[in-house]
Amino acid sequence: MATPVARTGTRRAGTKGVPRAEREQQILQVASVAFGTRGYAATGIAQVAADSGISKPLVYQYFGSKEGLYAACLDAAGHLLGTEIERIARDGSVGIERGIRTLDGMFAVLEDRRHVWRLLHDPTAPITGEITRIRQTHTTRITALAHEGVTELLALAGLDDELDVSAMTATWLGIVDSLMGWWVAHPEESAEAMVQRVGRLVGALFVDAQNVRGTP
Repeated sequence: MATPVARTGTRRAGTKGVPRAEREQQILQVASVAFGTRGYAATGIAQVAADSGISKPLVYQYFGSKEGLYAACLDAAGHLLGTEIERIARDGSVGIERGIRTLDGMFAVLEDRRHVWRLLHDPTAPITGEITRIRQTHTTRITALAHEGVTELLALAGLDDELDVSAMTATWLGIVDSLMGWWVAHPEESAEAMVQRVGRLVGALFVDAQNVRGTP
């Protein structure tokens, strides 16, 4: 079986006899790193093909275009994060515990592939066509899970106003985006370090909230 290739000059991926599904995965792995590292605008099919050890026409044969290749990478990235978030949503944790476990899971799954987060938030990527549809599909899934978690959290405090839920869901998603973006921009910070940091920050927020409620 052929070995996945990450650089030009190494063993060729996609040689004769490699199953199509395996070959596509090899290309997607290399392309995801390229898009997530250099960005859509600065990534070319020729370089992805060279880094994959295959011909440029073969990339077009499988994915049709640069947009088609990026769309496939985006879909895989969305499934990766969405599946992890949903796994945690179904493990029985609720309230703040669910929120913290969700962040922990995201840090863990992206520990060795932070390029996935940059790929998902690439400002140079097209905003029309299939790419927009795929992005919206995964955004809708993740937002729905966040809404579910926030609804449970506020219910524990006796709150059920839908506008409260909507506002808190938007706030939570903003916090997640900010924390993940900060982490990706600080590659020296491990997933475990971020888990501990989130624990400290959440603890500090709750202590402060308790102090405020106790103030005459």
